[in-house]
Amino acid sequence: MHSTSLYARQARAPLAVGAALCGLLIGLTLMTPAAQAAPPTPPSAGEARTVLAGLTEAVEGSMDGYSRDLFPHWIDQGDRCNTREVVLERDGEDVQRDDQCRAIGGSWLSEFDGATLNDAADVDIDHLVPLAEAWRSGARDWSAAKRRSFANNLSAAQLIAVSATSNRQKGDKDPANWLPRDAYHCVYARSWVWVKNNYGMTVDSAEKAALTSTLNNC
Repeated sequence: MHSTSLYARQARAPLAVGAALCGLLIGLTLMTPAAQAAPPTPPSAGEARTVLAGLTEAVEGSMDGYSRDLFPHWIDQGDRCNTREVVLERDGEDVQRDDQCRAIGGSWLSEFDGATLNDAADVDIDHLVPLAEAWRSGARDWSAAKRRSFANNLSAAQLIAVSATSNRQKGDKDPANWLPRDAYHCVYARSWVWVKNNYGMTVDSAEKAALTSTLNNC
């Protein structure tokens, strides 16, 4: 019961922010909106520790049958914008778009490695909990609609604009095998737990230990 109420409490504000962002795009050909410059705020470290303790611990499943195509992205978010473009605008500064909603100007701070990027082509939209990790943690049994939701979730801290370099380094690793720069450890762990809880995913023992250690140092 606790994890459900936490999700409901944390999700309402981000949903409103996402709707407002899409509303800004209506009828505009080129714009420079005020950027949120961050994904939705995850639960506090204390709340995340409580939620983590309640997650089911299990050995990771196999990759049998996995394909990124089973997680449709990037989907249409309205006003000619897909999920990638919405996140680029949200996480960037002074972002400009053309009449097809493509980012043609702006800058992005990659929280994973601290790099500043000035070309949208150098920016990846990372699935904080990777699609392959989700598959090994229960997504192989999800409906197509749930996998689509997971891959395009704007209401939790599941999507973030980062450098392509750091995204490649991370790959599909969980926090036992990869963490971003020290300054982002805490937010990353809190966000990871939030997303895993939202979708009822399992955690393995090494992953749980790494998350616990990180959250204890927040």
